[in-house]
Amino acid sequence: MSHLSRRDLLRSSGAGLLALAAGGALAACGSGSDGGSGGDAETGTVTVWSWATAAAALRAVVPAFEKDNPGIKVEVQDIGEPAIWDKITVGLAAGGQGLGDVLHIGGDYLPGYMDKFPAGLADLSALGADAHRDKFAKGVWPVVIGKDGRARALPWETNPLGFFYRKDYFDKAGIDPTTFATWDDLLAVADRFKAANPGVALLELNKAASPDPDLDFLQSLMQLQGAFYFDLQGRITLGSEPAVRALTIVKRLEEAGAIIDAPGAHGWVDLMKAGKFAVSPMPAWAAHYFEAKFPDQSGNWRLAAPPAVTPGGKRTALVNSTHLAVAASSPRRRAAWKFVEYALTRPASVNAMFTAGGVFPALTAAYADPMYSRPSDYYGGQPVLKTFADLATAGGDPTNFSGDYARALKLASDAQVKVLLRKADPAAALQDAAKQLAQQTGRTTA
Repeated sequence: MSHLSRRDLLRSSGAGLLALAAGGALAACGSGSDGGSGGDAETGTVTVWSWATAAAALRAVVPAFEKDNPGIKVEVQDIGEPAIWDKITVGLAAGGQGLGDVLHIGGDYLPGYMDKFPAGLADLSALGADAHRDKFAKGVWPVVIGKDGRARALPWETNPLGFFYRKDYFDKAGIDPTTFATWDDLLAVADRFKAANPGVALLELNKAASPDPDLDFLQSLMQLQGAFYFDLQGRITLGSEPAVRALTIVKRLEEAGAIIDAPGAHGWVDLMKAGKFAVSPMPAWAAHYFEAKFPDQSGNWRLAAPPAVTPGGKRTALVNSTHLAVAASSPRRRAAWKFVEYALTRPASVNAMFTAGGVFPALTAAYADPMYSRPSDYYGGQPVLKTFADLATAGGDPTNFSGDYARALKLASDAQVKVLLRKADPAAALQDAAKQLAQQTGRTTA
C-alpha cells in the first residue's frame, strides 16, 4: 500500500465504484469462468498486479516461492494507483480479457467487484482457501466472501485503528491520554489542553471536504461501534444510532474548538509538519509513515488503543484491508493460487513483505516474530507494532463497503459538511442522507 496515498485511496475510490455502477450493464460480459479447459495450469508465468510499496513487498517473496515451486515464475507488475482500479474494472467488464493472474484489491473495491462481476474472480474455496479462514484477524474473512458463500480472495493487509498522540503536548497540560476510556474523556480536557498549548488543536479535519470527501475519522468512529453505511445484509445504516453518535462526537469536537481545518488533499501533512495538532486516529500503516515523513518529531509521538465511543464499548476497529484475488479468466489459476497461498498464509512470507513494503499483515501468526515487540526510538521506546498486533488479534467487526460505497461516502461527507459548516443537526443530516442513498440505490434501510 502506498503510504502517501492511503487516505487518498479511500477518498478516490468513489470514481472507480461509480464506474462500476454505471457499467452494471456490462456485468453479464464480465462473467469469466471458474472452470473450463486450460484454467488449471500448475506451471507457467504468473503475473501479479499491484502498486507502489505493495508491489515491492510482493517481489520480496518471489525468490523463495520460485525456489520452492519449480516450474512457476512470478512477475509482479506495478500498475500504479489509482490506475489499477480502472484496469481491473475494464478487464472484468471485458470478461477477464487482459487481466493479470493475481490481483491486489482494496477492501473498499472488492465488494463492488464481487457484486457487479460475480464470476470475475476465481472461486478460491474450491482451491482450498477455506482451510485458512481462522488464521486472519477477526473481521476480515467475511469481506472476501461472495454472495455464493465462496472465498474470492485471501486477506493480505489489515489496518487496525490506532490513537497516535503527541506526548510532549499532553505532558505540558498534565494529561495522560492512556487514561482516556471514551471520546468524552478527550472532550473533557479540551479546554485544559488548549490553555497549555496555544495554537495547537487536538485533531485536524478537512471541514469542507475539498476537493474530495474526508470521512476517515467519522468512519472509524462508526467502525468502533461495529457499524458502517451498510450492514452485512447490504441494508442502509447511514442514519443509525451509531452513525449519529459518531457524527455527534465530530460536532462536539468542533464546538469545543478542538479541530483545526486541514484544507486540500494533503493539508493534514502540512499541519503535522508544523506541529499544529496533537491527536491522530490513524491505522497501522501510519506507524512507519510518521517515522519516514516526520523524522524531526522523533520521541514526541506515542500510540494507544483508540477510546471507545460509548462507556464499555469496543476499542478496536479494522478500518480497511487489502486482498489478493485470482482472475477467473486466468489460464493458470492453480499456479496463481499457489503463489497467493504461499505469500499470505506463511508468517515468513508476510513478514518479508512487511519488511519490504510496510504492509501490515492480517495473518495473526506473523505477530510472533520478535520485530513486533521491538522498541521504537521514534515512539520513545514504545513497541508500537506490538500495540497494533494486539489490536489486530482482538479484531473488529467486518465492514461491508458494498458496491455502493461511493454513493454512501459522498452523502455522508455532505452530511458532515452540513454539520461542521452549517451547524446542522447530526441526526437530521444523516437521516436525510440515508433517505437519498435508498432512493439512489434501491436498497432498504435497516
